[in-house]
Amino acid sequence: MQIGPQIIAAFLTGLAVLLVFMAIWVLLQQHDPVEERLSQYGVTTGSVAPALGDTRLRYTRSRLERFLAAFGLGPQLALALTRADLPLTAAEFILVVIALAGLGFAIGTLRVGLLFGAILAAVFVVLAIAYLRMRQRRRLRAFTQQLPDVLTLLIGSLRAGYGFNQAIEVVVDRASAPASVEFERVMRAVNLGIPLQRALQDAVERVGSDDFNMVVVAVNIQAETGGNLVETLEIISDTVRDRLRLLSEIRVMTAQQRFTGYILGLLPFVVAILIFLLNPDYVGDLFQPGWIRILPITAVVLQLLGFYVISRIVDIEV
Repeated sequence: MQIGPQIIAAFLTGLAVLLVFMAIWVLLQQHDPVEERLSQYGVTTGSVAPALGDTRLRYTRSRLERFLAAFGLGPQLALALTRADLPLTAAEFILVVIALAGLGFAIGTLRVGLLFGAILAAVFVVLAIAYLRMRQRRRLRAFTQQLPDVLTLLIGSLRAGYGFNQAIEVVVDRASAPASVEFERVMRAVNLGIPLQRALQDAVERVGSDDFNMVVVAVNIQAETGGNLVETLEIISDTVRDRLRLLSEIRVMTAQQRFTGYILGLLPFVVAILIFLLNPDYVGDLFQPGWIRILPITAVVLQLLGFYVISRIVDIEV
């Protein structure tokens, strides 16, 4: 007995809907706020007995996290989620990506066929990863833009006679997110008994900024060997300001090239989707069995390769 494409599509649709609801449930479930705060600093609690459903969910997460750790993906993905400020664990993000891939595969299979479903599933996965990286870059850019003002607050507080911990509290009170959030985490870690140097180094890992790493290295060296921390922070502040000014000038000069890359990268996909919505049979001929399938696959690969080359050309590091 042969299984028809309608049965396969119906099964995939049901699986995709199930995964989507699982992802929504994971995103909307309630967590213990105390346990969440302590888990940010490596402290876990077991004072509250979890419910049966919560226990099963934690078991599933732990198994998935072990599977990711076996391939070295768990810690890297968790760090990426932290830098993107997404309130998800690595296992939860994988569940969301699987749900999106299943949904795209079901939609593509129902509309055209298995090959188009696989392509659409890959597109959804790429979009999820692209969104994660976009959140990382946006948060890193916002923190870097705030860093000179943060250093100004630290320098002013130290000159006023405050200690370094008190200067960080001034930054928490007067700065905006994400800088205030990261320094607030530093102060919470210090209040929990973690040394200041380690708390600052953990903040560097969460942010991923080379400029902030330079500040933390200067603070750690001053704590071990002594010296004038104010003058060091002033030099670093001037360096960061000059770097940001030069980076802004480069972004202005390469704006046209970046915009051209976006247009060239997105225009073929947008046109293909519009034609597919107007006349599905016209685009469906490209996915018929045979050598004709090589054409859309080659076009997508070359398009992505061209967009990557253009993005690397205009990505000038300072």
